Amino acid sequence: MDKTLGLHGQSEEMSNSSSISHFLLLPLADTRQLQLLHFCLFLGISLAALLGNGLIISAVACGHHLHTPMFFFLLNLALTDLGSILTTVPKAMHNSFWDTRNISYTGCAAQLFFFLFFISAEYYHLTVMCYDRYVSICKPLHYGTLLGSRACAHMAAAAWASAFLNALMHTANTFSLPLCRGNGLGQLFCEIPQILKLSCSHSNLREFGLLAISACLALGCFVFIVFSYVQIFRAVLRIPSEQGRHKAFSTCLPHLAVLSLFLSTVMFANLKPPRPSPPHHWIWPCQFCTQWCLQP
Repeated sequence: MDKTLGLHGQSEEMSNSSSISHFLLLPLADTRQLQLLHFCLFLGISLAALLGNGLIISAVACGHHLHTPMFFFLLNLALTDLGSILTTVPKAMHNSFWDTRNISYTGCAAQLFFFLFFISAEYYHLTVMCYDRYVSICKPLHYGTLLGSRACAHMAAAAWASAFLNALMHTANTFSLPLCRGNGLGQLFCEIPQILKLSCSHSNLREFGLLAISACLALGCFVFIVFSYVQIFRAVLRIPSEQGRHKAFSTCLPHLAVLSLFLSTVMFANLKPPRPSPPHHWIWPCQFCTQWCLQP
């Protein structure tokens, strides 16, 4: 009897999961006037971010004198910013303008995958750019050898591939769980914690395992960044002239600014109490402004 009931309950859970054709996102505002105001605000910021990143990509791609490792990684970073913007902001703008909250099941899965893909790729590229600064200051005589065109291509490919695998594993695992607790998401876009709240499964060991792997990888990148900058600061302090120390350290300040903005926004977004505002969306428009200064 218990076995029959268990099978019936499991089939009902799977049936409820398969019957979900769309999700309901959190609205930006309750009144029509505020919705249109949010639409215009996001439109202006998004266009500015798209223009800024587009100019960076065009300048690096067309300027032969900018074909250096630092600008090559900067181009990849601009691509991650563009991808992040195009993944979440247009749907939020569409929902605000048309006064709707719907996002299809397939669209939600695609949005989650690309959001994880671009946000992971951005973090990995920031880590690679830290290595570029380390070699430039601590091992300047070996810069051309350690950061040749082939080495830069391999590091960028590794960053993109790692981000792809990370996004693919999390997305496949999240949407393989049975969902039976409605279809309302308490966020402006699809994210893993909100979808897990709708899951019928009482055990999310697979997701916890994937999160542990991702956390270890992210922590490893963070430790590498901290260790690299400790070595950079030590090398800068050994430079005899004050002008030389200032010039060397100034090449790291833009990267530190972008990295600090990225990490602080991610920490704020994950440690904050529940609220109806969209902090994730503000990281990318702010980042492209500092990227203009990311040059030796």
